[in-house]
Amino acid sequence: MPLLDALRDCTNKSNAPFYAPGHKRGVGISKPLSDLLGIAVFQADLPELPELDNLFAPEGVILEAQQLAAEAFGAEFTWFLTNGSTCGIVAAILATCSQGDKIILPRNIHQSAISGLILSGAIPIFVNPEYDADWDIANCITPKNLAISLEQHPDAKAVMVVYPTYHGVCGNLEEIAQLTHQYHIPLLVDEAHGAHFNFHPDLPRTALSCGADLTVQSTHKVLGAMTQASMLHVQGNYINISRINRALQLVQSTSPSYLLLASLDAARQQMALHGEELMMRTLMLAETARSRLSEIPGLSVLGVLNTPGFVALDSTRLTVKVSDLGLSGFAVDEILNEELGVTAELPMLKHLTFIISLGNTESDIDSLIEAFMAISHRNLTINNTQKRRNHPEKSPSPHLPLSPSPPLPISPSPHLLSPRDAFFATAEVVLVDRACDRISAEIICPYPPGIPILIPGEIITQEAVEYLQEVLILGGCITGCSDPTLKTFKVVKD
Repeated sequence: MPLLDALRDCTNKSNAPFYAPGHKRGVGISKPLSDLLGIAVFQADLPELPELDNLFAPEGVILEAQQLAAEAFGAEFTWFLTNGSTCGIVAAILATCSQGDKIILPRNIHQSAISGLILSGAIPIFVNPEYDADWDIANCITPKNLAISLEQHPDAKAVMVVYPTYHGVCGNLEEIAQLTHQYHIPLLVDEAHGAHFNFHPDLPRTALSCGADLTVQSTHKVLGAMTQASMLHVQGNYINISRINRALQLVQSTSPSYLLLASLDAARQQMALHGEELMMRTLMLAETARSRLSEIPGLSVLGVLNTPGFVALDSTRLTVKVSDLGLSGFAVDEILNEELGVTAELPMLKHLTFIISLGNTESDIDSLIEAFMAISHRNLTINNTQKRRNHPEKSPSPHLPLSPSPPLPISPSPHLLSPRDAFFATAEVVLVDRACDRISAEIICPYPPGIPILIPGEIITQEAVEYLQEVLILGGCITGCSDPTLKTFKVVKD
């Protein structure tokens, strides 16, 4: 662990610190904060000292740590990211697309990709991901639909896909890579939720092994790194290494946290030495949860589906449908968190998704099962009581949706302006009943998962407005909008 070892040596070295940060190895830290976290973490919060190398021109321990990471994750080159996968996605677009260049990508792309479009000036060519109405989830794009888009836009400079999705769904990435390379352009992959794939044969294949040219992984999401610590991996000849370096200098802090960098080094070493063992244990916990939850009345657990855009499933990602209980995912999330001591990763209208990782324990799984058993028993008892009283018009729960949830509006609406032009255009605020058929000037998305429902340059549709309002009514969180109540929308001025 070259980087972690160097940081340890610097932390243990006594000197008079006349350099940033201002707390000077923890001496100036607020006492309530040091009482919470301890003093050691602040003693290791150091800047780019000579012994610690330079993230933007690595020649020493950072370079060595990144080379070890490339070997562990199956890449030719690896960059450590301290601004999360967001900066990696933005850098990937900046490194492959210029003003006016086309990039093909799915409409269920993360909002960081939209930021990359705004900053680069690239023009999105959206491909519809396959939508599963029963589960209300967007899967991956299919090779067939990508082939149509490539044929219609042979001048595209890159293709970007999501693999896996937030729900752990993996598409046919190998065929997608082959199609992309027929046009001699790179395949960029948002693999934020797949950093663990390389460490067990029962997990889906990694993006690089399927032929991707560049992939961005959130090491912190599923492995042992600290929040905001991610990696960008590259292989092959389609990516200009110099442009990646330049792009990362634009989007990463010039004062990177060595705590985050060291956590990447440690997480890599942990997986290189013990990855298969850790993933085997994680898979066993996930299978226990999946099996026991499937036996609880009113619940369904997402498995591999014979549907387009769904080739494999990361079984450590647990999606539980609760709509058959007459409850929204948001309502169940509130009950789990506030009453039963269980917190989900992602609540949505019909279901909740849970990340099971190397940090979970058997006790966690037991708590999850017991919590869902309690919710199922309580809700079914209430429903049966209502039936006996013969009052079907009464809602069995204040959280019960009074009408069917609208489908996720993932199909792209007409795009009249590029995201960049719309973002920088003169805008005005209009009431919601006057927003439809106007051009959106802002990114609006439920978060998580951070998939935009409206992006700058798109026409605002009635379907999008209804979906966002339903999410808000049922307790979801909407980000990016100038008015969090959704009573007004910011649109491009006529």
